[in-house]
Amino acid sequence: MAGITEYSHTQRGILQPVLLVSAAVVLVLAPVVRGETPLPVVLVSLVAFFVLLSFAFARLTVRDEGTRLAVRFGPLPLFRKTIPYAAMTGAGRERSTFSAGWGIHWTRRGWLWNIGGFDCVRIDMGATSLFVGTDDPDRLVAFLRSRICQEDAGRAGGPGTARPAR
Repeated sequence: MAGITEYSHTQRGILQPVLLVSAAVVLVLAPVVRGETPLPVVLVSLVAFFVLLSFAFARLTVRDEGTRLAVRFGPLPLFRKTIPYAAMTGAGRERSTFSAGWGIHWTRRGWLWNIGGFDCVRIDMGATSLFVGTDDPDRLVAFLRSRICQEDAGRAGGPGTARPAR
């Protein structure tokens, strides 16, 4: 696994089907539920919200962008994050739990960005960590560790490092 110089991986998740089924359930129940005038507007808004989120959470792409790692849900690019390699202090393979769930949210261990499954990669940034769900954890960890080592060598003024003149 050593020597990975580029990384790009897209994982399809289970959130899109769950959100689309939720929208369908609301559509089926809408004619059964009778109420005041605002109720149809609320139900249509809820369906639209579920459909919108389903396209925002269809897949999770993790990609090298030169000096930073990009983490993006899509295809509708509402949620994205970039982490400079220079800010990373470590990376390791982890497992999330069923109770931690999927999506983007804070857990007791740090922020979690996950589209499905329980394999994830912990990206340490000093005292904080970001957990990125992936079905390719070993390759992502190997890539991140190689980039962190390159950044450490750069900070130490290692070979091949261009430092600005002061």
